[in-house]
Amino acid sequence: MSDHKKAIVRKLIEEVQVGGNYAVFDALMHPKFIDHTPTPGFSPDRDSVRAFYRAFHASFSEPVCEIDFQTAEGDLVTTRKVYSVTHSGPFNGIPPTGRRITFDVIDVLKVEGEFITAHWGILNLMKIVAQISW
Repeated sequence: MSDHKKAIVRKLIEEVQVGGNYAVFDALMHPKFIDHTPTPGFSPDRDSVRAFYRAFHASFSEPVCEIDFQTAEGDLVTTRKVYSVTHSGPFNGIPPTGRRITFDVIDVLKVEGEFITAHWGILNLMKIVAQISW
């Protein structure tokens, strides 16, 4: 069962976060999904997470994600991953630089049945801003 839950999270990473496939987002994310650590400026609901992903894809292209490790216990799947992206659109008021940047993310996603129902995560936005500002 834990392998199935990890596969659901990998599908979100590969097809939505990297691939930008929002039909898959809609299929995986429960309508009452809650983000317990929403990105500043975004609310904790499913629609806001979709808006964040769209804004991210508008600012950064050519995404690559390397999963360092993934563990599952009960309904929770923890993933540590490293993204590489190209800053190709405005982000947080910073015009596109064309720079290739990397950043680390740690996510804990709650998977119930076939749906992702909750998220807790760590994303260092200042690391992103520092790489595109200087």
